[in-house]
Amino acid sequence: MLHSQVEGWLDTETPKHKSFELPGAKPHYNPDRPGQVQHIRLDLDLDIPNQRYQGTCSIQIQPICDGIEHLTLDAVDLQIDSVQVGPVAQPFDYDGEFLNIRLLTPTRAGQSFTVAIAYRVEHPQRGLYFIAPDEHYPNKATQVWTQGEDEDSRYWFPCFDYPGQLATSEIRVRVPKPLMAISNGELIDAQEDGEFKIFHWSQQEVHPTYLMTLAVGDFAELRDEWNGKPVTYYVEKGREADARRTMGKTPQMIEFFSQAYGYPYAYPKYAQVCVEDFIFGGMENTSTTLLTDRCLIDERAAIDNRGSESLVAHELAHQWFGDLVVIKHWSHAWVKEGMATYSEVMWTEREYGADEAAYYRLNEARSYLSEDSSRYRRPMVTHIYREAIELYDRHIYEKGGCVYHMIRTALGDELFTRAIHTFVNDNAHKTVETIDLLRAIDKSTGRNLQFLFDQYVFRGGHPDFKVSYSWDNDSQLAKLTVTQAQAQKGDTPSTNGLFDLKVPIGFGYSDRPSDPTVFTLRLHEREQTFYLPLPKKPQFISFDLGNHTLKTVTLDYPMAELKAQLKSDPDPLSRMFAAEAIAKKGGLEGVRALAEALQSDPFWGVRAEVADHLASIKLDQATDALVTGLQDSEARVRRAVVSALGKIKSLASYHALKPVVEQGDASYYVEAAAMGAIAHVATSDFNGESKQDEVLALLRSVLETRAGWNETVRSGAIAGLSKLKTSEAALNLILQYTALGVPQALRLAAIRALGTIASGQSDTNLQRILDRLDELAGESFFLTQVSVASALGSMETPKAIAILQSLADQTPDGRVRRRAEEFIQKVRDAIGKDKAVKKLQQELDQLKKDNQDLRSRLEALEAKSKES
Repeated sequence: MLHSQVEGWLDTETPKHKSFELPGAKPHYNPDRPGQVQHIRLDLDLDIPNQRYQGTCSIQIQPICDGIEHLTLDAVDLQIDSVQVGPVAQPFDYDGEFLNIRLLTPTRAGQSFTVAIAYRVEHPQRGLYFIAPDEHYPNKATQVWTQGEDEDSRYWFPCFDYPGQLATSEIRVRVPKPLMAISNGELIDAQEDGEFKIFHWSQQEVHPTYLMTLAVGDFAELRDEWNGKPVTYYVEKGREADARRTMGKTPQMIEFFSQAYGYPYAYPKYAQVCVEDFIFGGMENTSTTLLTDRCLIDERAAIDNRGSESLVAHELAHQWFGDLVVIKHWSHAWVKEGMATYSEVMWTEREYGADEAAYYRLNEARSYLSEDSSRYRRPMVTHIYREAIELYDRHIYEKGGCVYHMIRTALGDELFTRAIHTFVNDNAHKTVETIDLLRAIDKSTGRNLQFLFDQYVFRGGHPDFKVSYSWDNDSQLAKLTVTQAQAQKGDTPSTNGLFDLKVPIGFGYSDRPSDPTVFTLRLHEREQTFYLPLPKKPQFISFDLGNHTLKTVTLDYPMAELKAQLKSDPDPLSRMFAAEAIAKKGGLEGVRALAEALQSDPFWGVRAEVADHLASIKLDQATDALVTGLQDSEARVRRAVVSALGKIKSLASYHALKPVVEQGDASYYVEAAAMGAIAHVATSDFNGESKQDEVLALLRSVLETRAGWNETVRSGAIAGLSKLKTSEAALNLILQYTALGVPQALRLAAIRALGTIASGQSDTNLQRILDRLDELAGESFFLTQVSVASALGSMETPKAIAILQSLADQTPDGRVRRRAEEFIQKVRDAIGKDKAVKKLQQELDQLKKDNQDLRSRLEALEAKSKES
């Protein structure tokens, strides 16, 4: 959802990176404005049992120019009954997508008028969603909720559906008792109307149409406050304790963000409504956030689930970045999504400390890096796409958050805070583009960060550093060679390949680890070597001191320096990078160093990373170290240990995992991870003895007896079954759990698992899988379609392509369409590689045969020679 001044940097596709732009992508711009929308009023009457509604949308417009005779509104799949200005009906044309109104009285600049559109909707597919119990899910709640971002408000009311128009709004809605309706702003009236109730909400601060919302249900309401303003939580009755556990820190968060952004929370209330079957994690509608009810955590989930707290922080942060300060065009969505993501890091730092925040930020970076390497590379700002929803990816969220952190690092905390305060205060209740952030930084700090934006925002990619170190004892010089591996020979910063950055290097000593000797190096060539004078040989080297730069890094240091770095570097990320480098060197010395860190490192994140790296060293001592790690008091470390043991196919690993599967763990996540881990181990034969039947029985028992929170544990069992790729019994169990009536989270896990188990099945069973996925592809629920696409995308048969193409052609959702098309290419590539491997194997077999024939002929000749 973006647009940029640096269009020439758009195409950053390289041989290693696919293009973001799919066929049909084109430039997108905001439309011409006939005037300024001042106010939108919706009067709606919901017929919930029949999943339909009718009403009137009144739009007050102040024309910019005289003589405007036509208005074109976005309106998709609505039934338009009439259009009026005042009491006078206006002629109109409607093609199912656009409502074209011919104004009988041409406009006069500055003279406002109101267009009232009477319309009806039956069984809406987007924009407004009716949730109701049915024969398969009789206990589902009756709810109605809306989702506008990116351009779906046009599916539930006529509007100018783009973010550049800001207006006040109100919603008056009639719903059956005992349901309640929650919307933007303040509740100004609630009237009884027989068996119905009419709720009237008014939003007096301007906002775009995509942030208008409505949520209806029989909710429990919990109340907090911040500075006298209501802070409310709406959840299904019976889940009040989970609501407090999940959202109870909201008032503290409002205070924190009000201070961090330099602008007190701007709206009369803040509501969070948890709804069923929500298609996102959350949506930051102005003053009224909608959240998936799956974010609600119980007491056991709270042991090691910080995701829900981060989701609450993210959506709240949007009340400033996105709602108060609104992007002018989707192409600049990183400005709001990047800051909301970085606000998760800021809240983590405030609540849990700097180490936790650093590790959170590293995992955000890894999320982006995964997308960059496996899907595509793109600039964060681009207006070339097919649908705006395609832009909502890891580039604008996770990479965007990392860029905000780099801005903070470049400016320092004090100036960063000043810049953010200036940006928010100068642009409150206005629209912005990326350039406005640069201007606020310049205005408040005098700093020009165009160089940073040019490299990280207006073009794709990041530096891939390779760093080698050696010590010259005679000259007391540290030799450091830094290579930008992503660059080709001849690249310059202006040709996209190279980055031009100043990176601090710390040379540390174990007796004073927090006081390194620091050199700041300018890295701007493909390979640079530096000779740095030091009073004595350093014990460890911290490349990119503090690890504030978005990058990948490979360390080529001697083992002694890596061990010292793992043990003594105060930065947890630096210790993690050392652990990775030690694991690559391997050997018993490496195992011992990692085993010690698994036992003694003070930060759980380092211990978790170490566990993962230990699994890559194929020595019995690594398994022994991991088994000891099962006793770690931190659930997140135990989860990493369990996953690591699953990568070691040995009897020792199997016997270590089995009690976790049988007896469980305090953490849902550890227990679930153990299911997949033990199944993966069981795919090996142990001296001719198979454990697959034993594991199958264990996982079957779990599925029958351990229903629970969000079906986390049983979904782990399904994931375990999918590892038993040659087992027809495992496939039959998975297929059983794809049926309607199975709890949604478990059903989706089973659908995804069909793709994993497919690779080892017989042709007959593969066809059963394809037939089932073909059936499931016809369901309309967004998350079902995503799961079907994911399953098909992991298969290697042309038949999967046909189902994916049908799904891409029929789905109304742009996200599903894009993923289906990407998976089509992935399957094609996999089939091509498979054919290439088979051809190579055939050639090798033929070569062996030819060699054998040649050897036979030679032996025959030798025999004849001896006879003569």
